[in-house]
Amino acid sequence: MSFDLEELRQAVAAHGRVARVVVAETAGSAPREAGAAMLVWEGGQSGTIGGGALEKMATETAFERQGAQRYPLGPGLGQCCGGAVTLWTDWYDAAALARLEGQSVIARGTGDRPLSVARLLDRARARGERPAPQLVDGWMVEPVAAPQRRLWIWGAGHVGRALVATLAPLPDLAITWADTAPDRFPDPVPPGVTAVCADDPARLAAHAPRDAGHLILTYSHAIDLALCDALLARGFGWCGLIGSDTKKARFRKQLCALGHDLAQIDRIRCPIGQKALGKHPQALAIGVAAQILDADLWKTRAWPIYSSASTG
Repeated sequence: MSFDLEELRQAVAAHGRVARVVVAETAGSAPREAGAAMLVWEGGQSGTIGGGALEKMATETAFERQGAQRYPLGPGLGQCCGGAVTLWTDWYDAAALARLEGQSVIARGTGDRPLSVARLLDRARARGERPAPQLVDGWMVEPVAAPQRRLWIWGAGHVGRALVATLAPLPDLAITWADTAPDRFPDPVPPGVTAVCADDPARLAAHAPRDAGHLILTYSHAIDLALCDALLARGFGWCGLIGSDTKKARFRKQLCALGHDLAQIDRIRCPIGQKALGKHPQALAIGVAAQILDADLWKTRAWPIYSSASTG
């Protein structure tokens, strides 16, 4: 979890004054982990710190006090969780937001910065690491959100829309969404998603980052094949292709004829999804999303083994 500065910018631009409530520390059983945050403004909110009585209370009192407040969940709020949660609240308007610009780690508290906080930041900087969200000697420390995983989704049809709707809220993904015409995309495109129109998607694929993940699910088998060809030539982190075992076999033969190595061709996973969940776009999106969230997919570039849906 990290400090989503872009989400805060959008909320301040839309609502003027915004409270940000973040889980600073937990003890025992708690509904969310340190770093989980929500934004609150007059008449609305976004994000969640776990729901229930804790979130209701935090929403209602968001503009009453700043800094750290500790809440026993069982005796204090009547929640089933038996632990305690410390929440940290800040208030932001345009001026306060401007003071955050250029920071990669946001550390705040009262008085002089503690030596323990300075050492934590120096150690993280020297190692090129991002410190975990944490409360340190009365100061709240959070890294600014910076998507660590780049995902390109090719196709804005039913499955593409379901996937983007499912994945867009995740803070660690930087999603580029490509199709052949503007009217292929929903209006509006989910926040944080970069929509790109390309008459020839394969030409665009030739410029994609070599470490990106790709999901190919366009309306055309010809476009799908051209994208596979382009990505094999370009290089990729991992790649999934919507389709059936028959499509996989046909594409394997065609890509081999185009001169690609069989071992590299077989890195393109087809089919995608989880067969047990069915073929409905939302069900397929859930299965694929579970695979994308598997850390091994990004670390080893090897698609996790699940049962696959046979579609298209």
